[in-house]
Amino acid sequence: MRLDDVRVLPAGEAAILLEFGREIDIAVNMRVQRAARAFLTDPPPGVTGVIPAYTTVLVEFDPLTTSAEDLADHLSRLEETPEEAPPRRFLIPTRYGGEEGPDLQELSDRLGMSPEAVVKLHTSQDYRIFCLGFSPGFPLAGVLPDALVTPRRPSPRPRVPAGSVGLAGRQTGVYPSASPGGWQLIGRSPVPLFNLDRTPPVPYGPGDLLRFVDIGPDELRRLEGEARRGRLSLEEAAP
Repeated sequence: MRLDDVRVLPAGEAAILLEFGREIDIAVNMRVQRAARAFLTDPPPGVTGVIPAYTTVLVEFDPLTTSAEDLADHLSRLEETPEEAPPRRFLIPTRYGGEEGPDLQELSDRLGMSPEAVVKLHTSQDYRIFCLGFSPGFPLAGVLPDALVTPRRPSPRPRVPAGSVGLAGRQTGVYPSASPGGWQLIGRSPVPLFNLDRTPPVPYGPGDLLRFVDIGPDELRRLEGEARRGRLSLEEAAP
């Protein structure tokens, strides 16, 4: 793993930011994940946290134990880490449009496509989870087909229902819990994603894949009933 082209930036008095690029890109994110694993596999003294994101890794440290300079030197000596393990794949059953996807029609009109074409394109591929945020368990995934790239809403909604499937920029994702949000909402999944009673609370992680599956109203109601009875959870699918 070449690390001589990585930018090392200060991030306050107790962290450094390793920057591998500035664009959402699968190859860049793979380097991010490998670097994060390398720091976790061989952590130098004083490291208190390693947080990978789209194109960066935040390395937190105890300034009484180590320094940014020492960590930058450690970075230059990191051994190459193994390639990523094969990603896990999770299916997200989704009811598109209507009350479940209130932005689908407007988005379709703006993109010059029918709602059916938007759904067909959105469900046509796997999406890599780049990182988790902005709320617990939110999978920030991509990359969207070029025809579906769209900006966020001009102003966020004060409350987005849990399970809402949205688009923003080149990303797609699912709101694990009700929260404010400004993504374009095109559908909703009844499958609970975040559960504090489960270990881990979310079954997926960075590098895993999501695949959205179009379901009808009857299947939505059936799955909602299973969820209410605590019998529904997101499961890993076959490759």
